[in-house]
Amino acid sequence: MQILAEITGNITGTMGCFAAAFSVALIGTKATDAVGRNPGAASKILVQSILGMALAEAVAFYSLFLA
Repeated sequence: MQILAEITGNITGTMGCFAAAFSVALIGTKATDAVGRNPGAASKILVQSILGMALAEAVAFYSLFLA
């Protein structure tokens, strides 16, 4: 029974970290596209993308600490 709990905890942590990594990559890609379309708004886009990445990384910490 303990092995099953360890496996499910590892799967939960892995999926949470994968989701966080995927969302950070998606945010970075979209921010790069947005700056390419409108270079004048680069500072505003940078601030919003950093906030979005920080919130996405919180998912990884929650999945690791709560799993």
